Amino acid sequence: MIIRKANKVDLENIMKMYKSCVKGMITNGIDQWDDTYPNTKIISQDLKAMTYYVAEIEGEIIGGINIDQNQDETYLAIDWKDKSNSSLVVHRLGVKEENWGEEIGKRLMNFVEDLVVKEKLKSIRLDTYSGNPKAIKFYKRLGYARLGHIYLKPNKNEYYCFEKIIR
Repeated sequence: MIIRKANKVDLENIMKMYKSCVKGMITNGIDQWDDTYPNTKIISQDLKAMTYYVAEIEGEIIGGINIDQNQDETYLAIDWKDKSNSSLVVHRLGVKEENWGEEIGKRLMNFVEDLVVKEKLKSIRLDTYSGNPKAIKFYKRLGYARLGHIYLKPNKNEYYCFEKIIR
């Protein structure tokens, strides 16, 4: 498996990956994402910003993640451990349902940790839906601390904010 920066020609296959991921989530009773999110417009913006990465096996995109320093304004209410605000922020981590259990998500998150070290930053921040117990357990297992919650979308429960200090 390789992890590489995505480009515009990857958009269709990235959206196929998300479609598979969303299908698996809904099958498992997780209503975090649906057919309106993640959407082509948002992923196109990620690609234009050059902040989107894909996990690929033999040319097939099986996972993806957006990594930048953009924090939703609701993050201001969280008492982050890293007071320097020297962090990368993870958005839209997804893996094709067929590849769940193969540690693709873990490898993508390890990739983010490597970027933090390379860019001489200090932490990783993210949020995940409170109705997604698999993601919550995943981030805790990787050493992320849950620091609070925010509300991002109408008609959705809260999102838990996580942080991991890397250096």
